[in-house]
Amino acid sequence: MEKLDRQILSLLARDGRMSYTDIGKATGLSTSAAQQRVRKLEQRGVITGYRAMIAGDALGLMLTAFIEVKPFFAEQPDDTPELLSDIEQIVSCYSVAGEANYLLKVQVGSAAELEELLAVIRSKGRVSTHTTVVLSTPYEDRPVV
Repeated sequence: MEKLDRQILSLLARDGRMSYTDIGKATGLSTSAAQQRVRKLEQRGVITGYRAMIAGDALGLMLTAFIEVKPFFAEQPDDTPELLSDIEQIVSCYSVAGEANYLLKVQVGSAAELEELLAVIRSKGRVSTHTTVVLSTPYEDRPVV
């Protein structure tokens, strides 16, 4: 990947709403050239979308936790993501290597809500869990470019 494309990606990772004019100024490109570069990055699947980052605590979701899940029995079908897909408190589901099969990132309002959620995950997913509660987040979702 060209250095210029990486520079554009870095700019957009920091501010996904940056205008083509501002991208052009930061990279030495014209507005139309910046627009073309961004469109090509989108078409190639390098840029997969744009989204609003929402503060969970502003919605009353004061507690974030990571939950490792693994099936009770090794011969169980590997359908955990499908079984848990309708639980809105699960914000991310990662397939992982190691002791667990999946790592879930969840956001809830309180420890009591986390306890209730764990019961739902265990029952619906037919899994055992191991939970780590987040105390603070010094940084998150840093750009990879």
